[in-house]
Amino acid sequence: MKTTAGSLESSDCLITISDSDTLDITIESVVFKQFGDDILEVITNTLKEHKIDKLKVLCQDKGALDYTIKSRLETAILRRGENNE
Repeated sequence: MKTTAGSLESSDCLITISDSDTLDITIESVVFKQFGDDILEVITNTLKEHKIDKLKVLCQDKGALDYTIKSRLETAILRRGENNE
């Protein structure tokens, strides 16, 4: 099951998560060369905070700030949990 949060509008990101047997993070970003490592750090730290180590994450970034990426990922995680109940 795929769960999403966000949009592909400027200064936002679309986070898509789905079940996986491993941690698989893919980042597509218009600013990847400058901020790819920072985006990866925000995603991995957020997953650690939620004690998640097996998930497929696709981040389609259009220049979102760190707090936006984090909130989109947390929203997708919460939506995923609601869908599993």
